[in-house]
Amino acid sequence: MIDFARARTEMVEGQLRTSGVFDHRVLAAFSRVPREVFLRDEQALFAYSDMHHRLCDNPVRYMGAPAPVARLMELANPGPQDVVLDVACATGYTSAILAHLASSVLGIESDQRLVEKAEANLSSLDIPNVAVIREDLEKGAGSEAPFDVILISAAVDEVPASLLEQLRDGGKLVTLMGRGGSARAVLYKRNRGAIARVDSFNACLPQLSEFSRSPEFSL
Repeated sequence: MIDFARARTEMVEGQLRTSGVFDHRVLAAFSRVPREVFLRDEQALFAYSDMHHRLCDNPVRYMGAPAPVARLMELANPGPQDVVLDVACATGYTSAILAHLASSVLGIESDQRLVEKAEANLSSLDIPNVAVIREDLEKGAGSEAPFDVILISAAVDEVPASLLEQLRDGGKLVTLMGRGGSARAVLYKRNRGAIARVDSFNACLPQLSEFSRSPEFSL
């Protein structure tokens, strides 16, 4: 029988710290949330491996490898008073992590089955400051805006303007832009209505198909 608590500690020390994650709040949050709860039984043995886990096919969702997700959260740097929107929260793992970093978290998913699965997982861990609702990802959650932080813990080709408009003044949106190992973490910040973009580190996460552009072909 695998010792999940020990595996979780080894993940934090052997993957997160060695990848350059040093924020003690982020490390503590990853230490507290049992990653295996958010996976299928046959995936649980590999919960703390340095790998992506495919969660479902329609819509396609992954649980990203721990280190790049942790680095995105460190870049977003949600504060204890912040309200966070977690886009494509899947089975709820990233929302559970964010719940230990922020005041409240709203996870959104496009499929009601995922919403229900995330709710069940979060309830089983008695995490009270997260809500999960069904919304089109591209539309965000305008009725609940503005947000201090918006996190998309996946790779995207573009960020819909509708999401950037849901940032509070001074708010930040963090995601991974591009594909494969050349994708770059980006931070968008809203300041007096204007949006500034800052590129950061390279990382690799699965693509979020809803925010992907169709390939262009030319003759």
